[in-house]
Amino acid sequence: MHSPLKHIAESTVRRLSLYLRFLEEFEARGQSTVSSGELARSGGTTSAQVRKDLSFFGSFGKRGLGYDVKDLIASIREILGLEHPWPVVIIGAGKIGAALAQYRGFTSRGFHVVGVYDSDPAKVGNALGALQVRALTDLEADIAQHHPRIAVLAVPAEAAQPIVDRVVAAGLRAILSFAPAPLLVPAGVTLRAVNMATELEILAYSLTHAE
Repeated sequence: MHSPLKHIAESTVRRLSLYLRFLEEFEARGQSTVSSGELARSGGTTSAQVRKDLSFFGSFGKRGLGYDVKDLIASIREILGLEHPWPVVIIGAGKIGAALAQYRGFTSRGFHVVGVYDSDPAKVGNALGALQVRALTDLEADIAQHHPRIAVLAVPAEAAQPIVDRVVAAGLRAILSFAPAPLLVPAGVTLRAVNMATELEILAYSLTHAE
């Protein structure tokens, strides 16, 4: 069991997510123990950083023996809140929304898409994997029935804020947005924005200034 926490930096949480993926790869290869050095090399960080990241949450591993892969996977999954499923709704059934709705990796991480919505009558009723696209007008009733915890927005910029307001009013407190627009949410609601243009600009900067 990990220790009670104060605020943990987002960068630490991101590294924990990476460690989890590497640990699962080690487990798939039949590796039963792993050193902080191996995790560091996989994650592009240092052994000291790995040990520091894990120390926020308790004591793991034994000096000279490393970490038990299965035990550390279970601990990090608990820390990240992945020990129970997270129902997700996707709003927008265009190319990005459709791809996300059919991404099998979500289920393996504990995220279960329970609904996909669009305002375009031509998309409503279309099959996306095991789901059918539902009308955006059904959103609030479905949220009340299925109790999703996370909303993913894959809608045009001009549609994003009104939809954010709707899902917040319906009780959701976690939103991931692919819409290229600044969005406002009230206190108590977590909004994560994926801006592809910004990410590409960061890559361009890295290439420009690479030694």
